[in-house]
Amino acid sequence: MIKKVFILFVFFLLIWTDNVMAVEEPHYIVLYKQDNFEVREYPPLLIAKTVVTGDMSEASRKGFQLIADYIFGNNQSSNADQTTKISMTAPVSISPELTQSTNSPITIQPTLVTQHFVNAKTWQVSFVMPSEYNLLTIPKPNNPSVQLIQLPKRYFVINRYSGLNTSDKITLKIEELSEWAKGRAYVVSGEAQLARYNPPWTLPMFRRNEIFLEITKPN
Repeated sequence: MIKKVFILFVFFLLIWTDNVMAVEEPHYIVLYKQDNFEVREYPPLLIAKTVVTGDMSEASRKGFQLIADYIFGNNQSSNADQTTKISMTAPVSISPELTQSTNSPITIQPTLVTQHFVNAKTWQVSFVMPSEYNLLTIPKPNNPSVQLIQLPKRYFVINRYSGLNTSDKITLKIEELSEWAKGRAYVVSGEAQLARYNPPWTLPMFRRNEIFLEITKPN
């Protein structure tokens, strides 16, 4: 019996690994690495995003469903009579949605980053779109709550970890990253983002999670 369970576990692990390898992730350059922390440079990216309300778990579900509905066919291609299935990508990201009066980077004190995330009631959920698309070629969402946004080149500090995303664990990982960034004089210019790379049935030990903090261009 134990042998059969082990064989079944290995079988599903191989399937999971194959699926992960088949999912496109955005390319980036690692500028610096220390243990589980990294400084990354991301090129311009096209994202699909939606803004939802509720606690983080509720917002994650609602946001994922809205964008999944878009990429699975609730869209309009260049041929108005056709819909297109867009490939799934990783990660799925969620961050607090705060109203800003400008599009310029806003310096955020590290002590406020965790507070904003913990107390948020409005969230942005986003997927990076496959690299084959740009704003002119990608199918347009039929649902107006899903937006396509072209992001510029950006810089982030990252804290990578595995396991389940409990409220306490997320808080700890944001605080760790905030302190690490502060200790190296990086200027935080965006809210904390939680990026999840795996489907929900993935065993906790194999899950890849990352906390992102956008920073101004490092010296």
